Amino acid sequence: MSTATGGTVADDHKVTNTVGMTLVRIDPGSFMMGTTDPEEALFELPDPGKGGIDDELPAHEVRITRTLLIGATEVTQAQWLAVMDSRPGPASHWQRKDWEQLPVVSISWDRVQDFIGAINHLDTRYHYRLPTEAEWEYAARAGREGLRPFPLEELADHAWYIGNSADQPQPVATRKANDWGLYDTLGNAWEWVADWYSPDSYGDNAVSDPAGATTGRARVRRGGSYHCPAHLVRPGYRAADAPDKHYSVLGFRLVAESRSADTVPMPRTDIPKP
Repeated sequence: MSTATGGTVADDHKVTNTVGMTLVRIDPGSFMMGTTDPEEALFELPDPGKGGIDDELPAHEVRITRTLLIGATEVTQAQWLAVMDSRPGPASHWQRKDWEQLPVVSISWDRVQDFIGAINHLDTRYHYRLPTEAEWEYAARAGREGLRPFPLEELADHAWYIGNSADQPQPVATRKANDWGLYDTLGNAWEWVADWYSPDSYGDNAVSDPAGATTGRARVRRGGSYHCPAHLVRPGYRAADAPDKHYSVLGFRLVAESRSADTVPMPRTDIPKP
């Protein structure tokens, strides 16, 4: 497989925050965003005449100019509980012996913003946000091009999807990490990103740090889930939902940015409960 430029993982590439999230530091670089081999993508579709991949085209060069500090995994139920003191999603997920390490799901995009507000008051070292769609795909591809960063035959080694999950969420970081140390970017839970969805937001020209459409009706989600067939579980596949949508295969991971001491707010003791 070919490799994008830059994007190596820095030597001091992992930190752990106050609620136990491991964050991986990824250097700036460039990559081809979108689908560079549309014929192969269409071949995987069960019905190429429906849906298609038009919103993944044209593949175009994107430059990520800032170092990323991104969650090594999706936000877990234990991390959500520590910040929000609530247990969203199916009760059965919280009754499992491995409940702490399951990705938290049934979280709307709007609800993610509540979590971000709360953790930003709890953790004075970092400012948290959702990754942009471009940042997410850059991190998920981990320097690789093609439909996936590995052959389709190896999907079960790298992702929880309908072919190996028993149609149940699985503990994070129990499949292989990608080349940059990120787990479950493909499969397990869909992941919200920051961008509004637009089916024609891709252009032919190279761009730096794109932030997507400025308005819209739906927010983008990426990566597929434990419930998805293989053709949905790849870095270039785009899906979207209304910001208030929540269901049992939908979660998120965060990006953190260091903030200097003179801009850090005092920790709150009155964080509102959901």
